[in-house]
Amino acid sequence: MLLKQSLKSSQLMADKPSTTKEYRNTVKKLGYWPGKHRIAVGLSGGVDSSLTAALLVDAGWEVEGITLWIMSGKGTCCSEGLVDAAGICEQLKIPHHIVDSKATFRKEIINELVQGYQEGITPLPCSKCNRSVKFANLIAWAKAERKIGLIATGHYARIRNWKNEPIKKTVTGDSTNRHQLLRGLDKRKDQSYFLYDLSQEVLENVIFPLGELTKQDTRKEAERYGLRTAKKPESQDLCLAEHYGSMKTFLDTYIPPRNGEIILKDGTVLGNHDGIEHFTIGQRKGLGVSWKEPLFVIRLDSSKNQVIVASRSEASESKCIVGAINWVSIEPPQEPIEVEVQIRYKSLPAKAKLIPTSPTDQDISNKRPYRCILEFNEEQFSITPGQAAVFYEGEILLGGGLIQQIHLS
Repeated sequence: MLLKQSLKSSQLMADKPSTTKEYRNTVKKLGYWPGKHRIAVGLSGGVDSSLTAALLVDAGWEVEGITLWIMSGKGTCCSEGLVDAAGICEQLKIPHHIVDSKATFRKEIINELVQGYQEGITPLPCSKCNRSVKFANLIAWAKAERKIGLIATGHYARIRNWKNEPIKKTVTGDSTNRHQLLRGLDKRKDQSYFLYDLSQEVLENVIFPLGELTKQDTRKEAERYGLRTAKKPESQDLCLAEHYGSMKTFLDTYIPPRNGEIILKDGTVLGNHDGIEHFTIGQRKGLGVSWKEPLFVIRLDSSKNQVIVASRSEASESKCIVGAINWVSIEPPQEPIEVEVQIRYKSLPAKAKLIPTSPTDQDISNKRPYRCILEFNEEQFSITPGQAAVFYEGEILLGGGLIQQIHLS
């Protein structure tokens, strides 16, 4: 059966054999995947998801493409992405479906994003979008409409499924019968940080075929196939910024100007601003004020509509509170554990002690009852409320949550 499927799929593939050992190993592994070889691929219209679909076809899977329509207009998540995704499906001779998810995206992402900025935090929409919009909708639609139980995306991350392969115990925490989320092998492209909020149920139904490939491998294989997206440039902006032209334009569309003061910690007024939503912790450029030394944003006070600035030494903290934690690869710890923490997508992991603490009433009502204090071994620059703090042990993502409070000492 596998040989017959592979021969059939190879008719759609490039004449030149793959020169990438990692790609060949991935195809081989997928060829012997347990269960039915039917899968829906989330297609954004970019090269990563395009190669994901081609790779699965190459491995002999019965593949269907799904594109979530989350915004109208220009951009990779809009008309351009829809056209390229449809073109890839036509090229691979697989079905293509478009699922209208604009209302869900507006409710789950745009509304909460605007509220967060108004409250003086810098939200991280990508993780929430992955959990509440993209993966949730892909899985639900594929099961309900196409009777397909597995989905794949072009993320650079890996899943160790405890039902399919032995789970390596982590040094700390109980990982019994839990699927583990791992970093992608390409350290420069690893996207596990944005996937920390996925549930165990989602991880059981997802495959990340590009997890053991590099971005260079992906481009090379996409060109070998002659995929229309092989040389498509990668988006450098948040989809909303790309769609509206800039993040400032997006915020100005939803939040009216509100003039306030830019001040030092002692209350000295240095200048004015037209909205705290245009600032973020750690920001230096674009403050519009002058001082005897470089200044950085250290706090946003929504109640007083003030932006507080200080020197770099005062923009670092050794502690923070993290809430709404999703424990992924281990059960929620009851005692303090040592972890490596990433507080931004491109930041290096920093060693810290994670101390579980009591949840707030809001945490409990939101069914996100896990909260902790992080004590870093060394002070960290620009710890930003609203962003994610993701906990790792080597390549294994233990869990993660949202930074809720700094200035604890």
